[in-house]
Amino acid sequence: MAATLRDIMLAPDVQPKVIDDSLALVDEQISDKSGISGTAVKLAYKSVVSFSPGHVRYMIEQLMPAMLEKLEPYWADFAASGGGVFGDYLAKRGDEVSESLLEITDARAAASSRAVIVKAYKTVRGSASKNVMAALPDLGALVQKYAG
Repeated sequence: MAATLRDIMLAPDVQPKVIDDSLALVDEQISDKSGISGTAVKLAYKSVVSFSPGHVRYMIEQLMPAMLEKLEPYWADFAASGGGVFGDYLAKRGDEVSESLLEITDARAAASSRAVIVKAYKTVRGSASKNVMAALPDLGALVQKYAG
């Protein structure tokens, strides 16, 4: 049986690199935002980072297994279809992939007792799908870097 994304990307020698790359991806995506919604995202991110240093890294570590599970069927279909560029594959299914991934963060926010973080999340949730879709090419590249 072929190794799953979780097997590959959560392997002890790989996971720290994936987390570092994921954190860099988040930072890059946030810094690239512009306009009113971009300002809201940057403020929410700054609030979270200021209120709880290390929280973003912690959340990446916590959410990564579930995110990889959500990405697994897309990865399997991508591989079965002959491969190519996984980021392009994800981008072509942007609405579906982004909503699938946001199910995880929505559930996490709903279960959180950290009011500042929940408030920051709710502030940006309306534009979250658009922001996730914009990140899918880079997310796909990150996954393909390790699993491809």
